[in-house]
Amino acid sequence: MRIPIRDVTPACERAEIAGWIHEERDLGGLTFLLVRDRTGILQVTIPKKKVSPEVLAAIKKTSRESVISCEGIVKAIEKAPGGRELVPETFNVISHADTPLPLDVSEKVPAELDTRLDIRYLDLRKPRVNAIFLIRNVALRAISEYLWDHHFIQVQTPKIVAAATEGGTELFPLAYFDKEAFLNQSPQLYKQMLMSAGFDRVFEIGPIFRAEEHNTVRHLNEAISIDIEMSFADELDAMKLLEKIVSYAHLKIADICSNELTVLGLNNFDIPNTPFPRITYQEAIDIATAKGEILSFGDDLSTAAEKIVGDEMGTMYFITEWPSSIRPFYTMPFTNNPEICRAFDMMHPRMELSSGAQRCHIYDLLMSQIKAKGLDPDTFEFYLNPFRYGMPPHAGWGLGAERLIMTMLNLQNIRECVLFPRDRHRVSP
Repeated sequence: MRIPIRDVTPACERAEIAGWIHEERDLGGLTFLLVRDRTGILQVTIPKKKVSPEVLAAIKKTSRESVISCEGIVKAIEKAPGGRELVPETFNVISHADTPLPLDVSEKVPAELDTRLDIRYLDLRKPRVNAIFLIRNVALRAISEYLWDHHFIQVQTPKIVAAATEGGTELFPLAYFDKEAFLNQSPQLYKQMLMSAGFDRVFEIGPIFRAEEHNTVRHLNEAISIDIEMSFADELDAMKLLEKIVSYAHLKIADICSNELTVLGLNNFDIPNTPFPRITYQEAIDIATAKGEILSFGDDLSTAAEKIVGDEMGTMYFITEWPSSIRPFYTMPFTNNPEICRAFDMMHPRMELSSGAQRCHIYDLLMSQIKAKGLDPDTFEFYLNPFRYGMPPHAGWGLGAERLIMTMLNLQNIRECVLFPRDRHRVSP
């Protein structure tokens, strides 16, 4: 029975494996093949005078990245990857790879990111790239487990909608029969409606779509958002949950993904301490202004300002007490100072990772805030009606999965942690 390469040890004595030929070296009387599956790499050693003619004939037909299977004796050898090798008694070429390869999976010949994304099916075979997605898998599973364990209900909200979450024009329109529709920017409005339904605590991990004409290393037009909403909670409760979840995901990765972290050169993987530091929006403005990035109250933080503040903080942190004028209409203002609202951003020193707030649950106040933003309340009738029939106070946030992984692994481009990224220029593969 075939076993994963990571489970092949000298104690096995015999093993059957299958995978891709990662590298090959012919030294005359001795041929070395490195065979790779998603769990690791194993050296297959072929002493030409000691293996059968059938094995030699099959090996002659191979090429790098061909899919093979083989079975044989496992021996301990210090210089081989993982300290073991397999000497094959049988060898089968399952699927032959054409030559030359359009991309070097061993990474001895570097390639630009655009080239790699054009041939993503080969790029994903690289152990370093593969490691990113194994870690991403663990991170999202850890977040789901944490939320399940804390009594959140997993939901799936519509991705085809009739109205924007926050108004504006950053929407992808759809030809939806005889109606106008859009791809959803966020599950925000539906999460809040579920609070009215008594679901109490919900979460969703799913795609969001933003028709923003960015062309940067940290923006995508299709991304995965981790969203939560919880009743009888304020922004402080939401922040506490968020920092605990982020720390827990880091802990699980450190515990489960040591091999992948080693492949990525992250042996000193940082786990953020909680609670995260908190500064107000005004304090962030003051820090940026002191370093030459002049901002006034009511300005959004520029990329330069975010970098200045991030360098000053040096760790994950929250920015709280934002101006109501630059936050969405559904954000709850402070009663004693409505110009400030109960919103927050969770920041990594490199960028924003999450945005959240206590939401406005008071129908009349919500109506006035929609109008103050220049939006038409009739457009949001489906959303507003639940607020007329008993809405609890509630709070929540959205966390960008790709930005979280990007900063966790110190990646330089957000596209590195997306299987098949979608941006202004890329809709294929």
